[in-house]
Amino acid sequence: MAERKVLLERYDVPNIWELDVYRRHGGYATLDGLFAKSPTDWVEEVKASGLCGRGGAGFPTGVKWSFLAKGTGKPTYLVVNADESEPGTCHDRRLLERLPHQLIEGIINTCYAIDAHEAYVYIRGEYLEPYQRLVQAIREAEAAGLLGKTVAGQDFPLRIVVHRGAGAYICGEETALLSSQEGDKGQPRQKPPFPAVAGLYAAPTIVNNVQTISTIPHIVRHGAAWFAGINLAPESKSPGPRILSVSGHVQRPGIYEVETGTPFEELLYGLCGGIRGGHDLKSVIPGGSSMPMLPKDVILQTDTSFESIRKAGSQPGSGAVIVMDETTDIPTVVWRISRFYAHESCGKCTPCREGNPWSVKLLRRFVDGTARAEDLRILVEVAEAMEKNSFCPLGIAAAWATQGALKHFRHEFEARISHASAIAAGD
Repeated sequence: MAERKVLLERYDVPNIWELDVYRRHGGYATLDGLFAKSPTDWVEEVKASGLCGRGGAGFPTGVKWSFLAKGTGKPTYLVVNADESEPGTCHDRRLLERLPHQLIEGIINTCYAIDAHEAYVYIRGEYLEPYQRLVQAIREAEAAGLLGKTVAGQDFPLRIVVHRGAGAYICGEETALLSSQEGDKGQPRQKPPFPAVAGLYAAPTIVNNVQTISTIPHIVRHGAAWFAGINLAPESKSPGPRILSVSGHVQRPGIYEVETGTPFEELLYGLCGGIRGGHDLKSVIPGGSSMPMLPKDVILQTDTSFESIRKAGSQPGSGAVIVMDETTDIPTVVWRISRFYAHESCGKCTPCREGNPWSVKLLRRFVDGTARAEDLRILVEVAEAMEKNSFCPLGIAAAWATQGALKHFRHEFEARISHASAIAAGD
């Protein structure tokens, strides 16, 4: 099986991050026909393509664009979410390092479609080299007349500003990101109003992630029907190629661009070379550490389409595929994940602020083998309270990590209940 390279087609070209090299390989060719069609036409084209957001929620991109409030008297903004902080995820980093001009071309295409003249890229603070590459690419584009008072000679002014985050995971949530960019504490906002109505500086705003915006030039260049046709799962409404970050116990971890509907079995045993050292597959987290894990028998019957992953009981999330072999201790994995989310909780709501530390304490007992029989019941109750009552997806998804493990590997937790405790409980 081969990858379906679209966004990564020029990835290995030497110095592809430089403007002249990017243009020699077809870069910015979309600008020749971009302004020949109306912005509304491009919104409909993206809607027809079926592109779904690659950042986690998987919402249809063109539909999201069509929700922008009109006639508000305020400017419209595009904000690119480059705060890639989900454990296991690294493909946006690679796109920023190697193909910053592809992102800029996508920003130009998108801003014309939504009639925005200012775009912001909110980038993870730890991403120093990606930040430097992107800033240099913006300067090159400005010097070449591709940004600024005009875009490629067209009467369409556009400015791109890069804003560095300060290391808060919560700022990957779009409204927390907007608050942080405005200089406030990075905490999620009440929705509605949604950003498309009142986002950055209370103006209509579209927030999409790096991979989503980097996909737009390919739709503009080849058309909606071409993109919609990249789909091995005809029933799927989430077509196109998607870049996945594969980490963990495989022979060849890395980033892979695959067609929607590619079976996980082909991804893991074909592209990734199988499980390391002759071990057996145990479990896979298909969309980043906060998504529910799936056991071997389920993941090998699942493909990469959003619908298939959801049907299996998980979520596509950020596209981080974390692979675990049979040597993996599941209670330890969940404990480590919970420690991360306890540290990264913004503290705004009680279920997340209190539930995550409680989960860590309880899970530690299972790791140590000192858990009581009632600890399992309390762990289930805490996860349920977090999922049902948290203000934003951080608390909800943190609960999913625990719930997914308990659903499929409950026996590993039960085996850690101390013998004395089990006897006291009458087991």
